[in-house]
Amino acid sequence: MNIPTHIGIVMDGNRRFAKQMMKHAWLGHKWGLEKSRQVLQWACEAGIKYITAYTLSIENLSSRPKNELKMILDHLEKEAENILENKNHVVHRFNVKVRFIGRTHLLPARLQKKMKAVEDKTVGYKNHVLNIALAYGGQQEIADAVKQILIKGLKGVIRPADVNETIIKHHLYTNGQPYPDLIFRTGGEKRLSNFLPFQSAYSELIFTDKKWPELSKKDFRSALKEFSKRQRKFGK
Repeated sequence: MNIPTHIGIVMDGNRRFAKQMMKHAWLGHKWGLEKSRQVLQWACEAGIKYITAYTLSIENLSSRPKNELKMILDHLEKEAENILENKNHVVHRFNVKVRFIGRTHLLPARLQKKMKAVEDKTVGYKNHVLNIALAYGGQQEIADAVKQILIKGLKGVIRPADVNETIIKHHLYTNGQPYPDLIFRTGGEKRLSNFLPFQSAYSELIFTDKKWPELSKKDFRSALKEFSKRQRKFGK
């Protein structure tokens, strides 16, 4: 089976699953976090090198109810502590380098500190790479890349004539990584929602009605099988 080198995952449906189970929204996010560990393990077992997980959009920072947002950030902080303290965490068992991408400076300082500690602790891992997209927006990522390019242009490091796809790629949050072969979204919605718009130009898109907390290993493997059947043309 042809396995994607890089998979982007939109982990949608936590709140709706909690509502379906007649539980509070924060519990859906807790279940979603637990599912994330499982899916990371499944991806590593399948041999996927790069995983980018859409965890919290930049819009969520202002659109989510304050109490719910606080719960989400608390869950993320506890998970960072879990990675730092638990030697048996999936990140360590599968040698996964963790990176946090997005406008992470907008997050609480204490969480930023824990995130930096996780990145430092896993920086030497070589088997897999996990990009956790927090306070992330794809358009904002492109805007941030353009700002960097303009600054270098004013310094004479980059000339206008030099600017091309490769230059932009080198200034994205995912610099140094291949573009995602597959974007996989749970929850039934069929859109990218501002996730990796530049990088996903030729990605295969697969959607499932299963909400993120209820995703099974069989569902995940089915998505990989579907991907392996696709004939990728890259615009040709």
